[in-house]
Amino acid sequence: MIESHPTLDQLREALRRVDPTPFGAADLDPERRDAAVAVVLRAGEPLDILLIKRAASERDPWSGQMALPGGRWEQSDTGLLHTARRETYEETGLNLEVSGLPLGRLPDVVTKSAHLPKLRVAPFVFAVPESANASALSRAEVDSIHWVPLVHLSRPEVQSEIVVRREGFQKRFPSYHVVGQHVWGMTYGILSGLSALLDQP
Repeated sequence: MIESHPTLDQLREALRRVDPTPFGAADLDPERRDAAVAVVLRAGEPLDILLIKRAASERDPWSGQMALPGGRWEQSDTGLLHTARRETYEETGLNLEVSGLPLGRLPDVVTKSAHLPKLRVAPFVFAVPESANASALSRAEVDSIHWVPLVHLSRPEVQSEIVVRREGFQKRFPSYHVVGQHVWGMTYGILSGLSALLDQP
């Protein structure tokens, strides 16, 4: 059970202003690849956010990166909220259907790099009890699990950047540097949006 928490209450209200009907009918498009991730916040002082480090894989465009649990929509999913819950359970063993309180939905993000599959990602925000735990169930997909205090994302020493080099390509991206790893790309964008909501009066 999740007791009243002022930061979670503030976030839920802010998310309602972003999208008053975040859990409505699925807005799926057969011409587009859809995915969903779970922004999982563990109630406590401070709040912790769940991050995973993806396993190294030649088949995964996000191989080895820090990420939020989630993945692509499948035909058996009733919608993208279902996708976020299913993927989180498969990757971390955390059952959001049972212990997760849905708070809302952050704005969708879309892949823009020519090096990545064209994908629309829906980020759903959940709160879980302070006693909630997670573990890397699928070592083929997840290398490690990390609970990071949410307040760390606002600290100046955590603000960083990463230089990404690929064939004929080099670019700097903003990042959060936590647990010895860079959190960048779409995950950085989603977490930045979350932090911006919490900074609102």
